Amino acid sequence: MKALVKFAAGPGNMEIRDVPEPEAGSGQVKIAIKEAGICGSDLHIYHSDIAIPVRPPVTTGHEFSGVVEAVGKGVESVKPGDRVVSETAYHYCQVCDFCREGFYNLCVERRTLGYWFNGVFARYTVVPAARVHRIPDNVDFTTAAMTEPTACVVHAVYDLSRIVAGDVVLVNGPGAIGIIAMQVAKANGALAVVSGTDADGPRLDMAKRLGADFAVNIQKENLKGVLDSLTRGYGPDVVLECSGNARGIDNALDLIKKRGWFTQIGLTGKKIEFDIEKICYKELHFSGSLGSRNHSWRTALSLLEQGRLNLAPLADPKLPLSEWKRGFEAFEKKEGFKVFLMPEK
Repeated sequence: MKALVKFAAGPGNMEIRDVPEPEAGSGQVKIAIKEAGICGSDLHIYHSDIAIPVRPPVTTGHEFSGVVEAVGKGVESVKPGDRVVSETAYHYCQVCDFCREGFYNLCVERRTLGYWFNGVFARYTVVPAARVHRIPDNVDFTTAAMTEPTACVVHAVYDLSRIVAGDVVLVNGPGAIGIIAMQVAKANGALAVVSGTDADGPRLDMAKRLGADFAVNIQKENLKGVLDSLTRGYGPDVVLECSGNARGIDNALDLIKKRGWFTQIGLTGKKIEFDIEKICYKELHFSGSLGSRNHSWRTALSLLEQGRLNLAPLADPKLPLSEWKRGFEAFEKKEGFKVFLMPEK
């Protein structure tokens, strides 16, 4: 079958290759991929500037929806024909303090689908049955393929931030993650302000269409003025930083309310400088966010089932797997929203 393979360490070193079709072993599930999305971390794998362990040669990709093709010995939780998604933490030790407390996303032995184990930019993938979740009947394959980024946002919002009804939340960066974060914040009762630049024009429009209370182009509007008018000059209660941009991060530290909650979701891909004294002088609750947990997936799927998130409009463009370079370029140039690569035989 055709697969997008990171075949060696170092920048680039990625191409479509013919690889053997996988089979489900004991305790495993073989899934036929229906739809798969490009994540920013896939580009970091391409450029070899990500700290998460990668083991070439490996089929890349980890955001997907699919149908169970076959199950291995001992699997009773799903059956062929079930519509499913899968957590990306393929392996973790299960005995360290982090695993036993439910934070397996921080396990030092965590190895990830599409990084260490063959992923979903292919026709089939195989995952442990324990990572598989059924897709609710009223959720389509396109929406379900965005469960993984939604679960990451859910982890950032519910585990690492504090949002209560009436809070003003600033979402930096109107990409797919930012727009999902905006919707999750809104589902929690917040007033959401999404910020971007001239390059984000269509994305800001999409954020507004999908529920943002304010969508602010910081090159044309005064973001501080908008936030001050909403907060009596105190600043936003919460910042969900999704841009991974050094200047954006530093600016958000200026804007946030004292004792506010600042959660860094977007990866920068490199070391950056910012004024840590802003965190100290404001007594901020400042946290990074990495991946997701089991409950993040269950919550994400519940939000989708309840219709509290509208993700399908973000799936643009959809390209055949053979056009992966075009998809990666579109992602980097901020063309479209969530770029999908569709499997090919």
